[in-house]
Amino acid sequence: MTLQRLDPFRDIVNLRNQMDALFSEMGLLPRAAGQAEAAATWSPAVDIYETDKEIVLKAELPDIKQEDIRVSVDNNRLSITGERKFESEVKRENYHRIERSYGTFARTFTLPPTVDQDNIRAEYKQGVLTVSLPKREVAQGKNIAIQVN
Repeated sequence: MTLQRLDPFRDIVNLRNQMDALFSEMGLLPRAAGQAEAAATWSPAVDIYETDKEIVLKAELPDIKQEDIRVSVDNNRLSITGERKFESEVKRENYHRIERSYGTFARTFTLPPTVDQDNIRAEYKQGVLTVSLPKREVAQGKNIAIQVN
């Protein structure tokens, strides 16, 4: 008997991806790079916070190899896609419980106009992907002296 983890949100995520693809084909929603190929079956937890100089996104991706993670920017959207592969050393029927999610994932975030897309950095360390989104230098207003004649 094979045990599978019940994931009630999997169908909702798949439905959302199918609806996004449908709206993209109709031209009502821009398609993110790789969106059609990477229908998500699970979503990693993400924290996003802001400092004076950058916006930082941290995604929990434990037990995933760096080469199985892809970070891309297209049309002001940051996409994180990848795959957690099931361990092949142990046969599936030998497991007593499987609670972690496996398979492909995709997360997409709309970037604010203040992000400098040319200088985005990503680092993967101890199962956490950290994406640093530096802010652009905002042009400061200039005071203009008014002369009275």
